[in-house]
Amino acid sequence: MGKRKVLVVDDEIEFLELLRLRLEANNYDVVTALDGDDAVAKVKKEKPDAVLLDILMPGMDGLEVLRRIRQEDNKLPVFMLTAFSSKERVKLANEFNASGFILKTSDLQKEIANITRALEKHQANDI
Repeated sequence: MGKRKVLVVDDEIEFLELLRLRLEANNYDVVTALDGDDAVAKVKKEKPDAVLLDILMPGMDGLEVLRRIRQEDNKLPVFMLTAFSSKERVKLANEFNASGFILKTSDLQKEIANITRALEKHQANDI
């Protein structure tokens, strides 16, 4: 199997670049977006295998992006990125079938391993 393509969406450029570099070092093909509108367009255009999506962004927030993604594809793994989040946002993300949550303050290498396992499980379910 070739490289998996991941769309990373975050308005914090430094974090976006750090995550992009870490994912590329783990053999992922990475596409990035800085806002919700760009993210929705890139999901349609790039057809990623997974999305890492910041919950809190100016303009269209991550929950709205997730809702729009789910209108098109209910099976695409979408992991919500957050430094902190309210219980209400977590509840809404779960209602829109978020695949999981990644804390920006956590061990990114561990989170990448979790994402890899989730993608493998997702692929196995599609076979």
